[in-house]
Amino acid sequence: MSAVNHASNIDADIGASQTGARLWAAKANKVLGHVVAIPAALLVLAEIAVLSAGIVGRYVFHSPIIWSDELAGILFLWLAMLGSVVAFQRGEHMRMTAIIGMLSAEARAFLDVVAAAASMGFLLLVIHPAYEFAADEVFVTTPALGIVNSWRAAALPVGIGLMLVAAVLRLIRIASLRSMLTALALVAVIITVFALLAPALKPLGNLNLLIFFVLVVGAMVFAAVPIAFAFGLATVGYLTLTTSTPDVVIIGRMDEGMSHLILLAVPLFVFLGLLIEMTGMARAMVGFLASLLGHVRGGLHYVLVGAMYLVSGISGSKAADMAAVAPVLFPEMKQRGAKPGDLVALLAATGAQTETIPPSLVLITIGSVTGVSISALFTGGLLPGVVLAIMLAAVVWWRYRHEDLSHVQRATKREIGRSFVVALPAIALPFVIRTAVVEGIATATEVSTIGIVYSVFAGLVIYRQFPWQRIYPMLVETASLSGAILLIIGAATGMAWALTQSGFSASLAGFMTSLPGGVPMFLAVTIIAFVVLGSVLEGIPAIVLFGPLLFPIARQVGVHDVHYAMVVVLAMGIGLFAPPFGVGYYAACAISRINPDEGMKPIVGYMIALLIGTIIVAALPWISIGFL
Repeated sequence: MSAVNHASNIDADIGASQTGARLWAAKANKVLGHVVAIPAALLVLAEIAVLSAGIVGRYVFHSPIIWSDELAGILFLWLAMLGSVVAFQRGEHMRMTAIIGMLSAEARAFLDVVAAAASMGFLLLVIHPAYEFAADEVFVTTPALGIVNSWRAAALPVGIGLMLVAAVLRLIRIASLRSMLTALALVAVIITVFALLAPALKPLGNLNLLIFFVLVVGAMVFAAVPIAFAFGLATVGYLTLTTSTPDVVIIGRMDEGMSHLILLAVPLFVFLGLLIEMTGMARAMVGFLASLLGHVRGGLHYVLVGAMYLVSGISGSKAADMAAVAPVLFPEMKQRGAKPGDLVALLAATGAQTETIPPSLVLITIGSVTGVSISALFTGGLLPGVVLAIMLAAVVWWRYRHEDLSHVQRATKREIGRSFVVALPAIALPFVIRTAVVEGIATATEVSTIGIVYSVFAGLVIYRQFPWQRIYPMLVETASLSGAILLIIGAATGMAWALTQSGFSASLAGFMTSLPGGVPMFLAVTIIAFVVLGSVLEGIPAIVLFGPLLFPIARQVGVHDVHYAMVVVLAMGIGLFAPPFGVGYYAACAISRINPDEGMKPIVGYMIALLIGTIIVAALPWISIGFL
């Protein structure tokens, strides 16, 4: 009996110590959050200030500030890495949860621990190479500012180190001692087994690509390991165990992927999207469209399609688009009898429809990794979005052709005119953005900065809606989302480099060019491939990974770069927003606060419409390149 009591006392002591450790980890995590979030938010502000100063110097005083872009680039890498830490600390790194969502709560909890342990494994493997990379940069001096480049490169080891701390704290917070030790042991055993198999792996040649980049990446992605860490771990394993490439090269490729100057537009457009929602600009646009079409059968559904088209032109971020439009329209749509499942289905479908609307972050990414002109992509993206909008509108018409609108009052001409005047400053912004980039007046980065200044002015002076207390959370959210996106781009760039060095790109080119049926078959295979890739890898990582491989092949078979980009983006958007795997669909459900099960059936019709629209765009190149 005393032995039993002694054992129970030990269990109680262990339980108490675990509870104490969790409380300590929660407090430490909160402190870490503040320590990292404050400088990350300040870096977003600093980027806006530096780029604004550069624009004023160039266009107002006709005296460019030669160091502004260089300083912005240095701050940008720090923003990317600290934003990645904030995303990790808040659990906001992108991952696919559709598969583990079908498992029991206990299995899901364990896989969450495994995902954190796998992320920690990657960070441990790259922290020393990141330090070496930063140390090597001491021999490089920046051309304009004349400072040692290690000040910029130090962001990599610092960010990785802070993520490592966040990973340890996360493990302590979410796991029991047993599940934590089990997960860590599992990850350690898998890494050790692969290390021991290195002599057997090297002779396998390109078969290792299948092992590491299909089987290993697939297993991690389906187990809900964050995509950036899945890519990174597989790339480190492949290069370390099957090639003689130094580890520091991986960090160099990640740095290259994350540091492209075009990508400076990512955090700025994310922040701009949050601003237009906060200042009431999105509400003004939606109100005007509702006054025009609210009395038509299915009218507010058409408004949703049109509003997403307009708002997408401002924010460039799908999450920001949906968050700006859904809360404004959904209450009234529900009052008119629309079913919640159909609402979230259409919201997700419009998310896919507007992927090509400039200034889409996906288009900016394509320009960054393939060298295709951003202004050409922005010009080419407008009509494909219209084609898909027409297809969605056809489904709306069919579904709501018998809607009872006897209780709906038609807006008077005076009400329409008043709502137009109120909405005009907001409606003007997307056209200013597109015109400035397409006409070559300003770059995507410059025009996003101008858009932020414009939105602040509109919120303060025109709409008189500018809650200052929301600025800091918005800056932190901008840093977090940007960090999550940019870390994926960095990891995917390293993975794409490994694929290229292996000769895979040449083999892929040979296979794709030898397909029977010429261009139609090539485009058909592209659509199928990117629907699948979009559902599994999300949009941006799929683009970064396969864009540099497939765009040269498209040119080789005679497909215009911009036309091919539109087909790729539309197909990828269908995969991204199509259940059961599409992450975008679940984002739409979260924003709408609607159960995902309710939208599964209604979304089928919309997805078929989007697929038909994509085929039309693929079959008629003029839609994409007619105005170039």
